[in-house]
Amino acid sequence: MNNSSRNANSGDSSNALIDIAQKDVDGVLKLFDTSLEGLTETEAQRRLAKSGLNEIAREKPLKWYIQLLKTVTNPLSLLLIVLAIVSLLTGSPTAALIITIMVIFGGLLRFSQEFQSNKAAEKLRAMVSITAAVNRQSNTKTTAPKEQQGIAGTEIAVKLLVPGDIVLLSAGDMIPADLRLIVAKDLFLGQSTLTGESLPAEKHVDLIDKQEKNPLELVNLCFMGTTVVSGSGTAVVAETGSHTYLASLAKTLGGTRVRTSFDKAVNSVTTLLLRFMLIMAPLVFLINGIVKHNWVEAFTFALSVAVGLAPEMLPVIVTANLAKGAISMSEKKAIVKNIDAIQDFGSMNILCTDDKTGTLTQDKIVLQRHLDPYGKESLDVLKYAYLNSFYQTGLKNLLDVAVLERKQELTSLDIDKDYHKFDEIPFDFVRRRMSVIIAETGKDHVLICKGAVEEVLKVCTQLKVDDQILPMDASVHTRVADLQQKLNSDGLRVIAVAYKTIPLEQSHCAIADESNLILLGNVAFLNPPKDSAAQALKALNRNGVDVKILTGDNEIITRKICRDVGLPVQNVLLGSDLESLADDKLAEVAATTTIFAKFSPTQKAKIIQVLRKAGNIVGYMGDGINDAAALREADVGISVDTAADVAKESADIILLEKNLLVLESGVTIGRQTFSNIVKYIRMGTSSNFGNMFSVLGASAILPFLPIQPVQILINNLLYDFSQTGIPFDNVDKEDLVKPPKWKIENIQRFMIFIGPISSIFDYATYAIMWFVFGANSVEHQALFQTGWFVESLMTQTLIVHVIRTAKVPFFQSRASLPMLLITATVMCIGMYLPFSPLASSLGFVPLPAVYFLWLAGILTCYCVLTQFVKIWFIKKYGYT
Repeated sequence: MNNSSRNANSGDSSNALIDIAQKDVDGVLKLFDTSLEGLTETEAQRRLAKSGLNEIAREKPLKWYIQLLKTVTNPLSLLLIVLAIVSLLTGSPTAALIITIMVIFGGLLRFSQEFQSNKAAEKLRAMVSITAAVNRQSNTKTTAPKEQQGIAGTEIAVKLLVPGDIVLLSAGDMIPADLRLIVAKDLFLGQSTLTGESLPAEKHVDLIDKQEKNPLELVNLCFMGTTVVSGSGTAVVAETGSHTYLASLAKTLGGTRVRTSFDKAVNSVTTLLLRFMLIMAPLVFLINGIVKHNWVEAFTFALSVAVGLAPEMLPVIVTANLAKGAISMSEKKAIVKNIDAIQDFGSMNILCTDDKTGTLTQDKIVLQRHLDPYGKESLDVLKYAYLNSFYQTGLKNLLDVAVLERKQELTSLDIDKDYHKFDEIPFDFVRRRMSVIIAETGKDHVLICKGAVEEVLKVCTQLKVDDQILPMDASVHTRVADLQQKLNSDGLRVIAVAYKTIPLEQSHCAIADESNLILLGNVAFLNPPKDSAAQALKALNRNGVDVKILTGDNEIITRKICRDVGLPVQNVLLGSDLESLADDKLAEVAATTTIFAKFSPTQKAKIIQVLRKAGNIVGYMGDGINDAAALREADVGISVDTAADVAKESADIILLEKNLLVLESGVTIGRQTFSNIVKYIRMGTSSNFGNMFSVLGASAILPFLPIQPVQILINNLLYDFSQTGIPFDNVDKEDLVKPPKWKIENIQRFMIFIGPISSIFDYATYAIMWFVFGANSVEHQALFQTGWFVESLMTQTLIVHVIRTAKVPFFQSRASLPMLLITATVMCIGMYLPFSPLASSLGFVPLPAVYFLWLAGILTCYCVLTQFVKIWFIKKYGYT
């Protein structure tokens, strides 16, 4: 192989591609030392060792030690480190040690969650297989019969492609590398990922203008990352991996993921908590400095308060919840590509699906009938349908497989001896038909067209019945349409077959040749409903998910499928009626429509867009080329492992089983994840809001600090630890029955009503320590501070159990065992610290036994009052 095309920088790579585009086919094959039959396996392995895997160097996972270092060098951790240094310099080595432990604990906790999450995500991504069809001279043996292999070569993982490989392209393929076309037939590519141009670009083999310097304008080159919209082709791999044009762009352009409702909600909460910190810290500093005249102590205390109020655990808890959700999904045979999609999955209230993805129906289609235009059985129809399916090079769907499986009925058909392929007019979603041109020994060429009945009828002028060629008129159209409707009403999908002869002297065929055809008849297929479909739809309905069908099929057969699986049909909208509806009217219609029939890919995407604008969280499940746009438009794109490459690339979640029951499990996991994230947010915001009043009041009225800086940090450390059980907590069944929504205003209300309750009992504790236990002077401040430390930690930790559920805690709803053990452990540590060997170094003194009676009363009253306020709040505002 000539390696002159291998260059490190993007400019040289572009020039090399231009040079390759200017060579003819023979010159390209010679340049890469290859042939149309492809490379040998040995040569391919040798080149792979030299060129490396065909992968774009994404941002490589950081080394574990760098990732660990990053977790302790974020702004919040740096703030703690500064505080540790200040404590050390001001003669408080114990405080410095505690803060250092806090930094290490927080860093290790976040590192472990992110590291495990990244490893799980990489493992799940590796399960998603994207392959390319190549010609290899020593192909891996396959047990598939020849007619099912077609000429699609050997399927290999895209990452194993090497320069010089011969790649076969068909509709729905992702372009797996930078390619130089050597054969193209009506080939159109979607290049919007590189050019931003929404219209497909036509590609052909012609040599390019030598003056053209923009690689994307070269019509005989195909670039990694683009997709085959229609047509077919054969190409030589010119560049792979980091040498591709896409890789050169990736080095200079950074993509920004669109912010979801989830991102916005978490950011809003983070901003809210940071506002508390930025307001509180300066106020506490000024009040303590002015009242107590010790500005160094005031600064240290204010800095500790700032750390205590900072939402350092929010990203850890969110990441832990999402990672746990992704792992749970993988156990249900669902691969999560975009981890943030998990909570959107739980929030989904509308699921749109194409009825041909094997979810409502079995993932197998059976050819039931092969009929002439008037409904009589006809072997000629089967024969011509078979020849079309056998020789077409596009994406062989289940209909083609069903046709090819009927070869045993065509006993007189000898493919190898009597026929060979002359030309092809590939399928596209505008014509909705495709044709192959067959050369039969000693006869004229025959164009055989197969496709949607109405589209084939448009190009037919005659029909064949009982060996007679008859003119096509209005009565025949009506008769054919009636036959189709009857078959559809029986649940059969109908494909029309037509033909015409092509003169031998005609050198090639194009779409224009699909005219003046002779209608031969129809092939009708049965796609039986899945046994589990009805059960799954009922389960989704119970969970508040409305299922809608977006299909290219007609409404009759789709109604039949819905009837078979027990999906009530409210209304039907046809693609032909879509354009006449204004956006506001379309939104109204879409909300009450179950079946969207005869829809094009762009129309499907538009319906998704309209439903989302109306405030719905919309999922879309599809596996075809025509589903890619809708998958990208949906909040949650769901595909299957056997889907077209472009569909898998567009999806957020990939199912290893085509089963709606898996979706129901995913919805439940998503809602559990959502619920546990919201639990922490409720706790964090209400706790911080209450602490704000407690600290400000105490700073203003007490002659000493209400709590030592080091004690604030220990309190914060223990409280943070108590929250690590949240991702493993149980979720009430009532929280799983309907799609949750982010309601930031409700979280703020909850904070305003619940937060100040803690302040009431903080002030009660102040009064008890001051008047009952005589801790009312600087000499006795340690007793005061110890008493408030224990009360503050106990109330913060215990109230978790009240806030985590809308029910009565412990009696009607109990936390998970990990959550119970962690919170109990933290409370025990809090009560033990004043009596421990560390007590004096931390500023604690032993508490009198009677204190704990007062503490029990405070905790009981606090939980009871919070429960009553919570019940009132839920009745007035709801809980989510």
